Amino acid sequence: MTSTSKSNASLTILFLGDIIGKPGREVVKKYLQHLRQQSEAADGSGPAFPHFVVANVENAAHGFGVTKENLTELKEAGVNVFSGGNHTFDRKEIFSFISEEQYLLRPSNYPDGTPGRGYCLFEKDGFKLAVVNVMGRVFMEPLGSPFLVAQALAKEMKAQTPLVLVDMHAEATAEKVALGWYLDGEVTAVVGSHTHVQTADERLLHKGTAFITDAGCCGPTDGVIGMAQEGVFRRMVQQLPSRFEIAPGPAAACGVLITADAVSGQALSIERVRYVGINQ
Repeated sequence: MTSTSKSNASLTILFLGDIIGKPGREVVKKYLQHLRQQSEAADGSGPAFPHFVVANVENAAHGFGVTKENLTELKEAGVNVFSGGNHTFDRKEIFSFISEEQYLLRPSNYPDGTPGRGYCLFEKDGFKLAVVNVMGRVFMEPLGSPFLVAQALAKEMKAQTPLVLVDMHAEATAEKVALGWYLDGEVTAVVGSHTHVQTADERLLHKGTAFITDAGCCGPTDGVIGMAQEGVFRRMVQQLPSRFEIAPGPAAACGVLITADAVSGQALSIERVRYVGINQ
């Protein structure tokens, strides 16, 4: 764990990487139940349940998009805010509910007029957490600048709360690292998502922003970033069209646990988490 000394007014934010299909949803539910049981330990020695839980859900519906039922399931498990990415609009039914879901985000650097919202403010027990979702442009869609959009929204949200978390959904590691340094000192955390592989570079940047290039994913561990091997081999080895299916087998929940000063908004620590669940 990378950390500095904690203040008396600290709280924790759990960010869970891309949730992949039913195995991902099930292992997230099991992990959050495990954390809740730890916090309710009879002897009081267990860690407190995270104050805020944020999860990327762009792959929650069988790997592509998210449904209203998925959101209800994850809300009941304890997830507070849901971020997205390039698969957010994969299922057409999302257009019937995305504008109604206050805490369901899509990248904020989509063009004006795109349904949904790219940031939100979640309040709990007198604390407010702002979450900003942006998407990278390297090897991805030609959207607005994630740097300028995230910076502008961070400044706007900091007028309401010192706690600001940015989900940078991007393919290129360099683009994610660059955004971390660009926003250092302006936000509590910049957490990368999208590539489904948890990186080992979690750290506190020089001005107090917590950063990791990719939080990883919540989903099958024996597939290819969550997808069954056979379909991936067909596409990559034989160069033939293939429909990807969720991989069978065990699943793990990956993410980061961030401790932050609730008054200054400065990150105090960031720790990778990985919880391995039972076979799905």
